[in-house]
Amino acid sequence: MTDSKPKRLTLKQTDPEKYAYLIAEAKAPYRGLRKFIYGAFGASGAIGAAVFLAQILAGRDVEAALPNLAVQVGVIALMVWLFRIDKAGQKS
Repeated sequence: MTDSKPKRLTLKQTDPEKYAYLIAEAKAPYRGLRKFIYGAFGASGAIGAAVFLAQILAGRDVEAALPNLAVQVGVIALMVWLFRIDKAGQKS
C-alpha cells in the first residue's frame, strides 16, 4: 500500500497575481489608504490656500490671512513631499 498524498499547491502556483499583491501589501501596508489621505489633505490645503489668497487679494484682514495662507501652502508642500516619498518607496 503506497501512501500517496495529493500534492498541495501554493498560492504562488495557483494565483500569481494575488500572491504578488499580497507580497506588495506586506512590504508596504495601507499604501492605498496613505495615498488617499495625502490627496485629501492636499486638496484641503489647496482649498484653504485659495480662500486665504482670495481674502488677501480682497484686502480683508491681510495680517491674519498671510500666516494662514503660509500654513496652507506648507500643508500642500508636505503632502506632495510625502506622496513622492511613498511613490519612490514603491519602485524599490
